[in-house]
Amino acid sequence: MKLLLDTCVSGAAMVPLKAAGHDVIWAGDWLEDPGDEEILALAYKEGRILVTLDKDFGELVVVREQAHAGMIRLVVLSASQQAPTCLMVLDRYGTELQSVPASRSAGAQPAGSSRRGQPSSSSCYLSDLGPLIPRKMSSM
Repeated sequence: MKLLLDTCVSGAAMVPLKAAGHDVIWAGDWLEDPGDEEILALAYKEGRILVTLDKDFGELVVVREQAHAGMIRLVVLSASQQAPTCLMVLDRYGTELQSVPASRSAGAQPAGSSRRGQPSSSSCYLSDLGPLIPRKMSSM
């Protein structure tokens, strides 16, 4: 799968992800950080699943409904846990990340409510891993 690791994800995570056969780029290799909106837009343009620790991407995707090619948000993980956790998520939910509409994801549970108190139909929650948000099919 094609992945874009956000700057907050350890660059060392690229090695095991690439070894597992994934096409990975890390935003930390860029000369400057273009900001969350540009990172998400680039990931979408290149068909890359965004891997991040930053909850602001969830707002861009859920609240602002910005187009994306899938997102994995890692929560409370050390740098050494990031790649193994990402590999596990990709193994278990890779198909859903790439093909299921945003309002559904097999094997995941609804995240509950959004910030505004409304049920969130655009995200799913994997226990202890954070939101897993499949791309919006209507954005394609």
